This record gives sequence, C-alpha cells and structure tokens, in this order.
Amino acid sequence: MATIAEPVLSFTRLPHPAPVADEVREGILAAPGFGTQFTDHMVVIEWTEGKGWHDATIGPRGPIPLDPAASVLHYAQEIFEGLKAYKHADGSIALFRPQANAQRFNASATRLAMPELPEDVFVEAVRQLVLADQSWIPGQEGASLYLRPFMIATEPFLGVRSAKQYKFIVIASPAGNYFKSGAPAVSIWVSEYTRAAPGGTGAAKCGGNYAASLVPTAEAFARGHDQVLFLDAAEHKWVEELGGMNLFFAFEDGSLLTPPLSGTILPGITRASLIELAREEGLTIREERYSIDQWREDAASGKLLETFACGTAAVVTPVGRVASPDGTSFTIGSGGPGQTTAKLKDRLVAIQRGQMADTHGWVMKIA
Repeated sequence: MATIAEPVLSFTRLPHPAPVADEVREGILAAPGFGTQFTDHMVVIEWTEGKGWHDATIGPRGPIPLDPAASVLHYAQEIFEGLKAYKHADGSIALFRPQANAQRFNASATRLAMPELPEDVFVEAVRQLVLADQSWIPGQEGASLYLRPFMIATEPFLGVRSAKQYKFIVIASPAGNYFKSGAPAVSIWVSEYTRAAPGGTGAAKCGGNYAASLVPTAEAFARGHDQVLFLDAAEHKWVEELGGMNLFFAFEDGSLLTPPLSGTILPGITRASLIELAREEGLTIREERYSIDQWREDAASGKLLETFACGTAAVVTPVGRVASPDGTSFTIGSGGPGQTTAKLKDRLVAIQRGQMADTHGWVMKIA
C-alpha cells in the first residue's frame, strides 16, 4: 500500500458559508452521472515567479477571478489530470496511484513551459479535498469521486512567452458510469482528423488536445457511435488512441498488443496498470504499431478476439464495432465483451475498491 509523504506546504482551511444541504446531496448521489455535479470545496495554490508555490487553501468551490488578459485565455497554458477516490467496504477511502498522476502532471507542465508542482503537494492537495468532501463519495457499485487537478496561467499580459503567475486547483465530482448507452460494447468512428503529430503535445494532458478532438467526436456521435478513433498524422494508417482512452488488442495466441508511447499518445495510468496485470495473467504484451487495415483483417479472420479501451473515467470498455468514412465497418469477436477484457477489468476494479490484495503499492488509503 502506498504511503503519504509529509507535504512541504501547509493548507489553510477557509469556512464554507453555505454547503449543499444533506438531502440535496443525497439526491445527487443517487444518480450522479458523470462530470455534471460538483462537491462543496476546492483546493487552490498560487505560484509566482521568484516566490514559488504559496498560499495553499481549501475552501468553498466557486468562480475563479481572472483578468481578461490572463495568459491561459490567449495562449492556452493549461494542463489537468483525472483520478478517483473510492469508498471501500470497511468504510475507508482510497486513491489509486495518485503519485503516477502527479508525475504525469509534471511531465505535462514541462511540455507546456509551466512550473512543476512537488509530487507530495499534488497528492496532499487531492487528499485534503477528498477528506473535506468525503460525504460526496457515492456508495453504489461502479461509482466514485472523480478528482480534477488542473493548472492555469493567470498572469495578465499579451505576448508569446511562458507566464509568471499560475493557479493550481483541484475540484471534485461524484461520478457514475462514463458511457450512458448501456450497450455491452462501444462503437467507434475512424476520424479523418489528426489528434497529435510527432513533436507536438500528444503526450501532454492539456486542454488544447481535447479541444481539437471535439469536431471529430461530434461527427462520431452524429453517426451513432460512442467514441472517435485517431490514426497517426504522418501516414494516417496506424492506430493511436480514442478521444480520451488508450487501446488494447487481444489475440488468439494469448498476446495483448497496445500502440507504443511514441510521443503522440497520452501515457495512460490505467494503460500502465493493465500491462502489469496482463503480464501477471501470463499474457505476452506487445507494444507495437498496429494498422487499421491489419485490425480489420485480423477481426475478419478471427485472429483478433477482443479490443478494449481504457482510461480513468471509463476504466475498461469493450470495443465491439469500428466504422470508417469510406463506408466500411467491421465487428470484433461477438461484438461484446470478451474473457480477457472482463478478467483484466475485474482484477483492476477489485484492487481499486479494496476487494483484492494490492501487491503493487497502488492503493493509498487516506481515511
């Protein structure tokens, strides 16, 4: 089990004048949806050039005062993370691999010319918010408290350079299922747009990457699909990732393939966890390029048994059907969840929720 280091910053608790009433909160938690309801509090930490990180507070969630010339509004210096807090059967609350999120957050900060946040401060900020809003954690199966740490450039200026002032903020949202369709597997649309190119920001978790995916995602939805698939920018033939999830392919020979992290794919924490669990299950892991044509051919021949997507929000989701702008489409396996997908998902979720021994030190209990 992971441990919590002593933070280098102390947090000031600000009183909340009007938290959500208990009966209103309970009504929200009965059907939380995803990303539409928010808890009472937020964490804010300031960064100023020459001073570093300072003024860490936890107080009422509310609007962020910003100058109209704030750098984030003009030059998009913004990064974020996503992780979850889980309620265990013994009444404790746990986070899953928050240090990995802290590390990825700093990698994104470096790419966007933003200051790094000490990992122990990142984890403590998340912990403080969960403790303050632990009554917002849903108790039903599959639900959790989704945490969104992010950083924005707040210095008011117009000029292309990195800012000299930033805010790090953490908010939280009670979360149910990410996909609303209820289908046993998702259908995906192969986009003609490009998500990321070599040398770009594909490996950083910044808002601009997601903004660029909104048009192709809307196209996928308009055609009746659940997600959009992006191919590589250079040849437009190699499978990279979905709009917000990594991909895995399970074959009849017992191997599991996932596209390699080459700078254009976000290094998913769920992806890394599943690779370790799959190896423990005796599967051969291949981090190799995989073309859309080969995917279609392997699905038709039966060589490919399963495809699944993974990420913090949706965890592990089977992919049943793939459709392309040229009018072709194909189905993977039976079009529903397969044994490998189910086994890996069940094991991962059991560790996250304290139902299986954590032999990796991934789970951090905080209350």
